[in-house]
Amino acid sequence: MYLPFEKMPDHSRVWVYQADKKISESDAQLVRDRLASFCEGWNTHGNLMPTSFEIFEDQILVLAVDESHLGASGCSIDSSVRTLRELENVLGTNLTDQGKITLKRSGGEVKVIPALGVKSRVASGEIDLETAVINPTVRVKADLKNLWRPVRNSWLGRYFPN
Repeated sequence: MYLPFEKMPDHSRVWVYQADKKISESDAQLVRDRLASFCEGWNTHGNLMPTSFEIFEDQILVLAVDESHLGASGCSIDSSVRTLRELENVLGTNLTDQGKITLKRSGGEVKVIPALGVKSRVASGEIDLETAVINPTVRVKADLKNLWRPVRNSWLGRYFPN
């Protein structure tokens, strides 16, 4: 059963997906319509779960499930990924590939890059210690307040000399 994102409890489990390009307003409406419909019927073993989603920065999609009464099953998670893959095909964007990194520049510009070759991007100065990167340890809605962290405090920090 769909709930507005702000009504989801802070302990709700979240999955963060990054589109490899900005989602236009018309495409965002399509995403909202499809995901609201999906969330309305998202269930685990035939039992509806309180679910929601949000689009941040025109590029970051967050799905949320309140698992306090019933946890999301593998099949229910698979159904969400199938829905996202359908959206990928309609939008011509990549949401589900895990081999990418999302950065935010000091001016607020979000950029999604392939994880492959990140070391050369650091060496060229494209990524610096102050660049923000999505925190891959976000697991519950309350963690979203720490969605972004400076590269210096992330796993990418290992690519910089001490």
